[in-house]
Amino acid sequence: MTEALAPVAARLTAAGQPAVLVTVREARGSTPREAGTRMIVAADRLHGTIGGGRLEWAAADRARAMMAAGEREAVMSLPLGPAVGQCCGGHVVLALAVLDADLAAAIARDEAAAAVGWPTVLLFGAGHVGIALSRALAPLPLALRWYDERADAPMTAMREDPAAAIAAAPPGAAAVVMTHEHRLDYAITEAALVRGDFAYVGMIGSATKRARFCRGFIANGNDPALLEPLICPIGGRKLGDKSPPVIAALVAAELLGALIG
Repeated sequence: MTEALAPVAARLTAAGQPAVLVTVREARGSTPREAGTRMIVAADRLHGTIGGGRLEWAAADRARAMMAAGEREAVMSLPLGPAVGQCCGGHVVLALAVLDADLAAAIARDEAAAAVGWPTVLLFGAGHVGIALSRALAPLPLALRWYDERADAPMTAMREDPAAAIAAAPPGAAAVVMTHEHRLDYAITEAALVRGDFAYVGMIGSATKRARFCRGFIANGNDPALLEPLICPIGGRKLGDKSPPVIAALVAAELLGALIG
């Protein structure tokens, strides 16, 4: 899974900007990406990727030649070693088609269908780290639900009550808690742990914050065994760089490991 192409396709077609959809129709042997992988070639940039390198360059060149010549469709059959100088050694067949409204709608349907069954991630908090994590998770095969009750939170974050969001989450979901105040972090994390069926419950903070939360969790009459899934601090490895994008990258990797394996 790479960048979602449905919004890109809709935007380009609505604006009347020429573009070509490139789809990996066949992938035999060792290839950069699997059959079904797509990218959109516009006049000034690429959206998504079919694997990079000379394969992608050749496809982009052919797509732009199509736009210049007014062609509607084309097929490229490429043995990767001799044809484009890549060391993969496999064989790729690419289908190229000029993007129009019907094709944009088909992309939207395909991406919606592919997302069914993806693991759900509930992200609570839209501060600097929350924003960075939402961006890191966007291209991954995860169904992100992002919540922040504050009026000045990004418009893409939902204002739903956190307790209701936890209660409505499907079994096996992940909860990542990084709100603007400890009290709210504790309440959301406690609710997720008490449910007992989350695949991942992570709360931003330090070892001290974890210890304080655990004491309060037990004092509230909860079973200490329910604390076992808690991840706090989140992000696994300790690095010298604690900037939001670095934390987000570490947490995204942690979520993929917990939810997809």
